Amino acid sequence: MKVTCTNGQLTVPDIVTIPFIEGDGIGPEITGAAQKVINAAVTKAYNGKHSIEWKEVLAGGKAFEQTGSWLPDETLAAFQEYLVGIKGPLTTPIGEGIRSLNVALRQTLDLFVCLRPVRWFKGVPSPVIHPEKVNMFIFRENTEDIYAGIEYMTGDANCEKFKKFLIEEMGVTKVRFPETSSFGVKPVSKEGSERLVRAAIQFAVDRKLPSVTLVHKGNIMKFTEGAFKNWGYKLAEAEFGDKVFTMAEYQQIKKSEGKEAADAVYKHAVKEVKIIVKDVICDAFLQESLLHPEEHSVIATMNLNGDYVSDQLAACVGGIGIAPGANINYNSGHAIFEATHGTAPDIAGTGKANPSSLLLSGVMMLDYLGWNEASVLIENAIEKLMAERKMTADLYSQTENATLLSTNEYADALISLL
Repeated sequence: MKVTCTNGQLTVPDIVTIPFIEGDGIGPEITGAAQKVINAAVTKAYNGKHSIEWKEVLAGGKAFEQTGSWLPDETLAAFQEYLVGIKGPLTTPIGEGIRSLNVALRQTLDLFVCLRPVRWFKGVPSPVIHPEKVNMFIFRENTEDIYAGIEYMTGDANCEKFKKFLIEEMGVTKVRFPETSSFGVKPVSKEGSERLVRAAIQFAVDRKLPSVTLVHKGNIMKFTEGAFKNWGYKLAEAEFGDKVFTMAEYQQIKKSEGKEAADAVYKHAVKEVKIIVKDVICDAFLQESLLHPEEHSVIATMNLNGDYVSDQLAACVGGIGIAPGANINYNSGHAIFEATHGTAPDIAGTGKANPSSLLLSGVMMLDYLGWNEASVLIENAIEKLMAERKMTADLYSQTENATLLSTNEYADALISLL
């Protein structure tokens, strides 16, 4: 009944227990719809050989109402025990308790990869001319950078202590307005960078994808984001050998032998179907990913950059309402798949909610379990339904000649197409 993991390899029983958090706001609606479609796909694909037993656990507003805790210990214990789970959107408590329930889950279970695949479905409205060229997998580091949550508010005693240390002990002179400045600390480690880049490259190797792009701001933050880039290149060369060709190697050859020689080696690497590992400064990448998205496949980046990049790319293919996401520790096997949007309390109970983000996260979950036949059925059904322009309210309002479906009607339509 439980997924187990040995040396990074999952063992999945035929009948698997999956803990789930239904979420707040529209959470119950989209969770019910997604589970209905997932169950139907698993039954269709495996004729009863495989099935999911859903185990509800509590977090967010529902948990607080029933237990007085926003994130009960029992919920963390369930995800710890069963390894793989899924969750709807959660309300973050305001003015008390945990800063973010999502961050708390990721930090506690050390889910160091936030994986966001981005692709376009024909028929979905998009603000770009060629959304079909956007097909990327974003590996966003999930435990360091701004997610470390190390901040000091101006006027607070710890802020004064920190400021005094910077100025008096470290000799910092570039705080322009020290009397009113707040401070944040950005930790980026070698170990954290390496395990993120390792997961991204292995993902590209397993799926025979053409490239991994290290996105960073190392031209300014040389010892954090610049180090991330350098550690990433070194790991690629040391651990993946002849499977990859890095642009760091290209620069070395260019420096020692000239551009012509470097170009020749690069062309040979492409011909040999090696994965090209390259890097782009984040602001340049935000432009490149709009102008030439087809040149990037797997993206490896730190937390804050990944936030910007994943939301921009999601907008290119229809918005975060249909963008899936997962938080994964590839070493321990722990993974939580999630809707990437908010709770949308203004439309809760109206039947307007789009379950696609959570449902596509369920597709990712099925892939993670190795139940690819079921995941393909769902993805193909979504593709057919979108091409027919049968949509929930969010996409319907932006699409000409579309058919409006409620949340449950959308789920039933998908099941009919499996």
